[in-house]
Amino acid sequence: MKSNTTHLIFGFHPLAEAINAGREIHKVYIKKGLKNEHFVTLLQKIRENGIPYQYVPVEKMNRLVRGNHQGVIAQLSLIEYKNLEEIIQRTFEDGRDPFIIILDRITDVRNFGAIARTAECAGVDAIIVPEKGSVCITPDAFKTSAGALNRIAVSRSKDLKSTLKFLKESGMKVIAASEEAPDIYFETDLSGPVAILVGSEDSGIDITLKKAADAYVRIPMKGSIESLNVSVAFGIIAYEVLRQRGTS
Repeated sequence: MKSNTTHLIFGFHPLAEAINAGREIHKVYIKKGLKNEHFVTLLQKIRENGIPYQYVPVEKMNRLVRGNHQGVIAQLSLIEYKNLEEIIQRTFEDGRDPFIIILDRITDVRNFGAIARTAECAGVDAIIVPEKGSVCITPDAFKTSAGALNRIAVSRSKDLKSTLKFLKESGMKVIAASEEAPDIYFETDLSGPVAILVGSEDSGIDITLKKAADAYVRIPMKGSIESLNVSVAFGIIAYEVLRQRGTS
């Protein structure tokens, strides 16, 4: 994963100060085997604030930062993550059917930026990403989104399976999209409150998420290439949602 060092902070005290100041932190990298009194106190603060963290080899940390990182490096987020429940409730209260996109392990920042741009143009209410295994929102993602990430809500999920359950209990249909699916997207009911689930180009959608979806759809392919870029595929399905809603 490429990182922009201007959006990294490192060391026990700077990271603790960032957390105390309420800075939005994407993830904390911790050196494997790190054990000392300062770290124990910091780790408790990280956990109390629900910040995702990952233990990594010191070699990776040394590639991210030149200098004394003390075994802890944090990636700052360029956006403020929004509460999904509040988004859904507000959308229903406004008299609209929520339109959500769920990204399962999308890690390419340019794909993410392109998806965000299309989502904003199509009137999507929120983008959901998992806390772990997801893209870090970098300046490249902002550039590719053409400013859309300043306008569209992004929500972070601790467990996508639980999030799908919440969406369904809220009256939304969850539609999983993959080239392996049995149903054609334009022959599927995409009207009403809907969430479109797409997966990474490497491994697709997690099988447990596929099983939790209400429908499993694909875009017909006529050429020899097996699949579309994920951002392009999402755009095609997003505008079918608008067509079925009768949006002009």
